[in-house]
Amino acid sequence: MSTAPRIDWEAAADLVVIGGGVAGLTAARTASLRGLRVLILSKGGPTDTATQYAQGGIAVVAPHEDSVESHVRDTVEAGAGLCDEAAVRSIVEGGQAAVAALTDLGAVFDLARDGQISRTREGGHSTRRIIHAGGDATGAEVQRALNAAGLPVLFGAAALEVVTGRSGVQGVIAVSENGFGVVHTPAVLLATGGLGQLYALSTNPPGATADGIALALWAGATVADLEFVQFHPTVLYTPGGLGRRPLISEAVRGEGAILVDSEGHSVTAGVHPRGDLAPRDVVSRAIAARMRALGADHVYLDARAIDSFPQRFPTITASCLAAGIDPHTDLIPVAPAAHYQCGGVVTDTHGRTAVPGLYAAGEVARTGLHGANRLASNSLLEGLVVGERAGVAAAERVDVEAHVTDVSFHTIPRAARALVQQSMTSHASVVRDAAGLAEAAARLRDAVSHSAASRLRAELTSANQRFAGGAASELSVVSDLSALSSNVAVQETAQLNGAAAAQRITAFEDAALTLTAQVLLLSAAARTESRGSHTRSDHPIPDDHQHHSRAVRLGPEGHPVPAPDGLDLTTWTQDAIPSAS
Repeated sequence: MSTAPRIDWEAAADLVVIGGGVAGLTAARTASLRGLRVLILSKGGPTDTATQYAQGGIAVVAPHEDSVESHVRDTVEAGAGLCDEAAVRSIVEGGQAAVAALTDLGAVFDLARDGQISRTREGGHSTRRIIHAGGDATGAEVQRALNAAGLPVLFGAAALEVVTGRSGVQGVIAVSENGFGVVHTPAVLLATGGLGQLYALSTNPPGATADGIALALWAGATVADLEFVQFHPTVLYTPGGLGRRPLISEAVRGEGAILVDSEGHSVTAGVHPRGDLAPRDVVSRAIAARMRALGADHVYLDARAIDSFPQRFPTITASCLAAGIDPHTDLIPVAPAAHYQCGGVVTDTHGRTAVPGLYAAGEVARTGLHGANRLASNSLLEGLVVGERAGVAAAERVDVEAHVTDVSFHTIPRAARALVQQSMTSHASVVRDAAGLAEAAARLRDAVSHSAASRLRAELTSANQRFAGGAASELSVVSDLSALSSNVAVQETAQLNGAAAAQRITAFEDAALTLTAQVLLLSAAARTESRGSHTRSDHPIPDDHQHHSRAVRLGPEGHPVPAPDGLDLTTWTQDAIPSAS
């Protein structure tokens, strides 16, 4: 069954960017400088991004006592055998130029006493190569600098579907308080961030609902390595705290803080040669194991020996003080929480997917950089480097004719968000096993089947008007995208109120979370080994026969299925796109 919404506004662009963080804004700016008409769709406001909250910094090869080879080696070691070394090298090599471009845009990084950019060391790195801004507010400075570029952004707008045709991408269907809209475009960049809202506790903003994963799958692309979810070892623990939690950056441990349990014993002693600065998966498992052994729900970070803590870590200090903790005199209670998806939409190092005209960059993408476990502070690096390249690559599509001639929404099942989060937190968190994964999958399957009457796209509209070609001839295609982003040239009588738009966006998010949870559970169950950030208590060691990535696509019935050829970016045909019913 399908329904067709009333289309209230219409626009055309050379590139639509979905998401307003580092990867999306970098791509948009790059494409704009090359003369492309760009429109950015952002569900939230200017700072409602994962980039805004990034504390750790940017990993970029230092000019002294460092090398590309060293950074590649550290990245590959953290990735536990699943990194694409060519992709790692390509992205690492692009780091210095990407940071220089950001600096030219106005970003200001912290300086050392000699006037050079200050660098620190974080977990998994063999040397001090991490650059910061504002102590622990690097992401906020990156976001500020990119926001200042003044690109056309439609805030409060969610992309509901990437429309494809024989030549690939044709446009985007979106919803905002202005109603349903269509943007005709031959190129779409997914820069939607991560999937942290799959879990009850996360460092991600509320909008991290796996939108890009779902949009890519519905468009016919493949995803890979979704079983590898990185849990940040140290987020601020408060009793009963749910939702986004403040993270305590690894830079704190890089400056000398140590992890201890309630009895004052080291948490990581004897676990890894780098101790508290081991890769994140190692530290998270060590904390989880210690909490189980002691029957505790947190451990502690002892940062009392760090001089000038408030000056070095002002954001963390503020979060701690708000919770009644003084890092200068108190131990900081910490616990692991969902932080970063290492896998995602399968792309090359220029953001291209298997679907012509569909690109992905940033956390939503799987370039091969992270493998089974992301190295600390490689995420902003990837967003900058691949975002810029995707902006250049989008120019390949500028001469492709693109027009959405039909809007018909298939019904898509969804489960209640609370049930998804409870199931994933209980059974697909830091440590997993076959029984728990099967139980989570069964709960989602039952919830979806019981909610068959509550389908996203059937709920999104009660109208039955068909939109085809000139069927909405009373609407003019907006060519001034800056005007569109200021809510100009939209039929006032068709505008929705903010609450109604938010309700529709929430329904879409729940569907995206449900589908992504199903993919993650399928992949985690199939990987009967422990590797990187995927730990199976029933299969505790790596298996050399599973030394490869696992890809997934939607099958003919719209359900996730293994895709043995899913890493091949030349396999897409429009006929292969499944129904989402």
